[in-house]
Amino acid sequence: MKIVKVKKGKDGNITQVMFDNGQVASINKAIKMASKIEGVNVGRARNGRATLRSNPDGNTKKNLNNLPEFD
Repeated sequence: MKIVKVKKGKDGNITQVMFDNGQVASINKAIKMASKIEGVNVGRARNGRATLRSNPDGNTKKNLNNLPEFD
């Protein structure tokens, strides 16, 4: 399973993700599913909140914030 699109809130933060099979999940659910999602890992923000991140590979086009958005 791979994230192919994202949905962002008014603040610019990712609120939902879409997988390559068309399934949509909240960012919180995606964080819980991270071990089953290709190319991502869970990190911690400075405030201690869990965040979903792309695995570092030197290709910024694959960063979650740079993925196409869906409505």
